[in-house]
Amino acid sequence: MDKENEDAIARSIDFMRNNLGERITVNDMARAAMYSKFHFSRVFHRVTGISPGRFLSAIRLQEAKRLLAVTSCTVTEISYRVGYNSVGTFGSRFTSSVGVPPTVYRQYGGFPCRVQVGKQRALAAARSATTTVRGHVRSLRADVAGPIFVGLFPDPLPEGVPVACCTLPRAGAYVLERVPTGTWHVLAHAPSDGYDDEDPTAGASVAAHGPITIRPETGTRAVDLWLHPMRIVDPPALLALLDRAPAVSRQDVG
Repeated sequence: MDKENEDAIARSIDFMRNNLGERITVNDMARAAMYSKFHFSRVFHRVTGISPGRFLSAIRLQEAKRLLAVTSCTVTEISYRVGYNSVGTFGSRFTSSVGVPPTVYRQYGGFPCRVQVGKQRALAAARSATTTVRGHVRSLRADVAGPIFVGLFPDPLPEGVPVACCTLPRAGAYVLERVPTGTWHVLAHAPSDGYDDEDPTAGASVAAHGPITIRPETGTRAVDLWLHPMRIVDPPALLALLDRAPAVSRQDVG
C-alpha cells in the first residue's frame, strides 16, 4: 500500500474522530487529507475497502459502543455526541450494525455473549448451499491470543450478522460450511486480552481477504489469512461479539 496515500487517509480519519458530533462532509474529509474530493473518495475506498461515508458511520457507532460501555450518558446524549440528530435513526443503525440495541449492549456491559446466524443458516439450507470456505489463520506475532473470530461478510466492514462464522482457540485451521452463493469477504478478528476504556480496539489483530465469489458449483474455496495489528485505516469491528474474546461455541455458528 502506498504510504503517502495511507498517511493522507489516516489524516482524514483522525479528523473524523475529532469531530464526530459535527456535520462532516466528504469535502471536509478531503481537505483534511489534502486531496481533491473525487481523488480522495477513490483513494479512501482503495485504502480502507469502504467509502468515506460508511467509515464515518462506523467510527461513530464504535464511539457509541465505547460510551455505552464506560459512561453513564443516556442513549439520547450519546446519539447526539456521535453526530446523530435522531435517536430513532441512531438506535436502528446501532442495532443493525452491532447486533443488539444500545440498551441491551449497555445491559451486558458491552459484551453480549452470542452471535446469531440462524437466519443465514436457514437461508443457506434453503439454497441447498454446499460450498465450504476453509484455510488457515496465521500471525507473525507470537503474543496474539485466541479465541479468533472468522466470519464471512458482504464487505470489509464486520457488522450485522455474518453469513457464516466460527471461532478458533488459537491461530490455525478454520472451516466455514454451507456458504451461500454470492460475493463475500473473509474477515478474522482477534480482540485484545483487556478492554481499554479510551480505545477498545487497542491490541486487536485483524485480517481480511476478498472479495471472493461463491457459485453453486464452487464446492470448496481455500482462503488463508494473516493477522496484523489493527491500524487506523482498518474499518472498525462493529459486531458486538468482537469487542473482546468471543464466547461462541461450534453450536452457535453457521
